[in-house]
Amino acid sequence: MRLSSFLTATVLPLVLSAAPALAEHTSNWAVLVSTSRFWFNYRHLANVLSLYRTVKRLGIPDSQIILMLPDDMACNPRNAFPGTVYSNADRAVDLYGENIEVDYRGYEVTVENFIRLLTDRLDEDVPRSKRLGSDAGSNVLVYMTGHGGDRFLKFQDSEEIGAWDLADAFGQMWEKKRYHELLFMIDTCQANTMYTYLYSPNIIATGSSALDQSSYSHHADNDVGVAVIDRWTYYVLEFLETQVTTPNSKLTLGDLFDSYDETKIHSQPGVRWDLFPGGEQEGRLRTVVDFFGNVQNVEVETNSTEPGSLKEDLAEIAKLVEKWRKRDQEYLASLQADSNNSSHHHHVVGADQQKAQPSPSTSQKKAAAPVAKMTDEDSWTKRLVGLTVLGAGATIWLAGSILGKS
Repeated sequence: MRLSSFLTATVLPLVLSAAPALAEHTSNWAVLVSTSRFWFNYRHLANVLSLYRTVKRLGIPDSQIILMLPDDMACNPRNAFPGTVYSNADRAVDLYGENIEVDYRGYEVTVENFIRLLTDRLDEDVPRSKRLGSDAGSNVLVYMTGHGGDRFLKFQDSEEIGAWDLADAFGQMWEKKRYHELLFMIDTCQANTMYTYLYSPNIIATGSSALDQSSYSHHADNDVGVAVIDRWTYYVLEFLETQVTTPNSKLTLGDLFDSYDETKIHSQPGVRWDLFPGGEQEGRLRTVVDFFGNVQNVEVETNSTEPGSLKEDLAEIAKLVEKWRKRDQEYLASLQADSNNSSHHHHVVGADQQKAQPSPSTSQKKAAAPVAKMTDEDSWTKRLVGLTVLGAGATIWLAGSILGKS
């Protein structure tokens, strides 16, 4: 009972003090998927590469971006500008560039691999670059584009992923603690039907077109010979590139979704808020960079002797460690006192019993004494090890809390 009281009085407050740090996300991941092959689907690859460029600009590193491209338009023999991909007829920005990391390419882009990626059901020999390393503190952006219909999206014109499959994949992600909050975006015909079956919490979903509506391309490049970007993605990117100019932008998802103009997009974009805690009211307050960026709040300290500096934090941690040692000693002393009292009581009772019973032989006493000694030492060793581990664990919790606030 005393050990239980000791845990309640010391460790529990430390755990509770560290809990607020888990309220915000700790990392950002992006899964960007094009599902279409063939040259005439050039715009779908340009859609994905445009988002890829934007999230990198806002701070998400390649190590936290999963890029899935089913075809290599940059090296297609029909490409009049070899080694490049453009999303605008003015060809001002080469989306392919020299710094692109494609994680899944060609026939690796399948429904099975996509679901395995989300649910972390990949084989052991799959490299880290092909894994979604998100956790319970990660905000995840999932963007998909391709040809689709009512509650399905085609992969490479040979297979489909259904709205049910997607819902179950996100459900497994939540059960496995693979995201904190998730933003799902999809640009395809009848896109809004793809998120109708989602049921997992902390998800905001948006799509380019309603049931029975097509998702249209924005414009073509006559020299390239095909459409270079879809309308919905074009206007999403226009907002991101002209309004969200820095990783510290305070513009919200509400601002982004309010920028949708049906007269320009030529379809009815949709947004689903009901899975998000607090619904639309809370979801609209999430900043765009909560999903498209990798914002980290860092305070630069100019003087190491100022309050809250690392040096001062370490000194405080040292004091806490010493305090824990004293508590351990006091606790062990109290246990020793209880043990002595108990031993004295048994000794008195044993003396009375010895008057009525014959004493054991000398050899029996010698055999029993070492056993009792080993048992006592073993018990005290286990208690000491347990208290030491307990103290170290609590110190680490408190250290994390202090450093997190500094």
